[in-house]
Amino acid sequence: MQDLYNTKNQILSVTNFHDLVSTKFHGDINALCWSRELKGDFEEIIKKVELKGNITTIEEEELLELKLSEEGQLAREILLNDLELLKTHGAAAVLNAINYYDKDDSFFSTDVYSFHVDRSPIPTNTFLCTYYGTPSEILPNAQGIQKILIPEIRSELKKQYGGAEEGFEAFLTENFYDLHYHAKPGAQIINLGHGNLWRLAVDHPESQVLPCLHRAPKEKPGEKRLLLIC
Repeated sequence: MQDLYNTKNQILSVTNFHDLVSTKFHGDINALCWSRELKGDFEEIIKKVELKGNITTIEEEELLELKLSEEGQLAREILLNDLELLKTHGAAAVLNAINYYDKDDSFFSTDVYSFHVDRSPIPTNTFLCTYYGTPSEILPNAQGIQKILIPEIRSELKKQYGGAEEGFEAFLTENFYDLHYHAKPGAQIINLGHGNLWRLAVDHPESQVLPCLHRAPKEKPGEKRLLLIC
């Protein structure tokens, strides 16, 4: 049985995995949250994993080989169960240990630290959960503006494009500029918290709702993140 309630206009909270994957987005709702308070030491996991580069994908075999305390074992069981739930659902989830993401320092940033939507040619969803470190964030659609609609940004993009007017929109799409958004003054950015498993709406041809605006947070110095995403 579903136990759903509406929060912050576009977020719907559920109490189990079945409701998370089966509840349809509708109206303003484009983010579903399975709210959880998880037990276990996820910090121990990320400290014992061998990190390679700025982002390390942690394979299930590596998780199983870790020698962990009882609290660490609890955390491992949760991670393995979440991966299996999503795999059974047909989602190819990965577990990442993140030092930082590559940053785009151009005048129009298209890295994951910028509020953006995900796009797919086929119906799909974005799933994510932050187990340790600074959580991901979403921005209510009404509190964001597409960056390509900001006059000074659009003008600069047209200079970079330098082609015929009829090809400009295709240029924006091909370079993913149309996926990125700017928070309006006074916007209330929503922290997704630890342990909550989220399903976010994606821009695809059959979608009946707006795609969810989200971003990776700026990491705290010296603190790694443990993130499940697909």
